[in-house]
Amino acid sequence: MNTRHDSMSVSYHGTRGALFALAFKTGALTLVTLGIYRFWQKTRIRKYIWSSVDAGGDRFEYTGTGLEKLLGFLIAVVFLAVYLGAIQMLLLYFGISVMVQPTTLEQSIAQIIGLYISIFAVLPFALFAVYRARRYKMARTRWRGIRFGMEKGAWGYVWRAIGHGLLTIVTLGILLPRMTFHLEKYMTDRSWYGDEPFHQSGTWTDLYAAMKHVFIGIALVILGGVLAFAAMGNEVLTILAMAIGFIGYVWLLIGGIYYGVRSFGYLTSHKTLGNHVALVSEPRTGFVIKTWLIGVLLTGLITAAFGAVLGGVVFGAAMAGGGEPGIAVIVVSVLGYLGLLVLVQALVLVWVVQPILAHYIGTVTVLNPEALDDIHQRAAETGIDADGFADALDIGGAI
Repeated sequence: MNTRHDSMSVSYHGTRGALFALAFKTGALTLVTLGIYRFWQKTRIRKYIWSSVDAGGDRFEYTGTGLEKLLGFLIAVVFLAVYLGAIQMLLLYFGISVMVQPTTLEQSIAQIIGLYISIFAVLPFALFAVYRARRYKMARTRWRGIRFGMEKGAWGYVWRAIGHGLLTIVTLGILLPRMTFHLEKYMTDRSWYGDEPFHQSGTWTDLYAAMKHVFIGIALVILGGVLAFAAMGNEVLTILAMAIGFIGYVWLLIGGIYYGVRSFGYLTSHKTLGNHVALVSEPRTGFVIKTWLIGVLLTGLITAAFGAVLGGVVFGAAMAGGGEPGIAVIVVSVLGYLGLLVLVQALVLVWVVQPILAHYIGTVTVLNPEALDDIHQRAAETGIDADGFADALDIGGAI
């Protein structure tokens, strides 16, 4: 609903019960169909989440289909199989095989080199999948009956991501804000809502404010290492060095979360749609960390309780059969284990993913929403296919 005449709030209305029932049911169907239903599972979960997002009284709509995702996945798998097969044939030509047990040091080194070559050979397609998955989701999203869209540019994203990634590695992470900003700008500047384009403004150096806790964590880890080196058998100094190093490690992890939250807020708050509509977002790091910790703890406790009950049932059945695991016991064990996997997936989605997503969505405000009335439908884009590479390479998780 509108909070003021010149702004529009965005809110999320999904519930734990409805999402858990959907995730558990579709997860069970995925197991029964040996994984085939997972494309429909992801589609149904997206439809639920999209339809739970409200902006100005209008809900979002996801129009993708499970069949699209299945076909995209099959095409991606066939391509990757042929591509990786060609890479392995090329390695064999040079006497490198990653499929045999090495017997000499030279063979071990060659096998390690071959493994790294195989991994880096897939990297461009993993980055390709990131862009294509976002483009597919944009093309299959509607609001107020108008489509979002995204222009072609996956390979341009790939080369930019590799270049920025190398710069980030060479500078030991110092240029991470540069990579974050420019990759997001590349995708944002190619995105549309109807016939109006999005634009990413701001500067990458502004993201250094979000890096402060990362730098503190790194400094503490380095300090701990220096003290450990200088301890020279001093037990007190060694313990102090370990404590500082551990604190630095935890601080670095929290700093990474802080950077992700604050950079999202900055980048979102510097996005505009056309010349008149702007966005503001102020997510809170404390809420994200607290929600993640509580969600993981609850998931662990519920999973442990379910596992304990299952273990008791299996143990009791085994004892009743004279201590030997019969067919019935094995079947119950396997089904129970598979059910446990489905339960964990549903619990993580309900207790971790949904509340954090709801927080991000709820912190977004649209400025000057009246200008949205002047936006019209844009011609449908060509070359849009399902995010098959993302599914084949397991990128993007459930949504």
